[in-house]
Amino acid sequence: MINRISALISAFGVLASVMLLVLAVREFRSGASFLWLVAGSVIFRSATYTLVRDARRLRTGPTA
Repeated sequence: MINRISALISAFGVLASVMLLVLAVREFRSGASFLWLVAGSVIFRSATYTLVRDARRLRTGPTA
């Protein structure tokens, strides 16, 4: 049950990071610093990695 909750939280994290990445692209296009784009992409990658890790953990089942 804990793994399912973790995967659900990770899925919401990916949604939030996508919105942040879209915001970062908009800010970069309007003349903001390149660091907005870098930060948005780093956060998106880490959230996606966490979701993939949690999904793999769900697929393997209980370990104990």
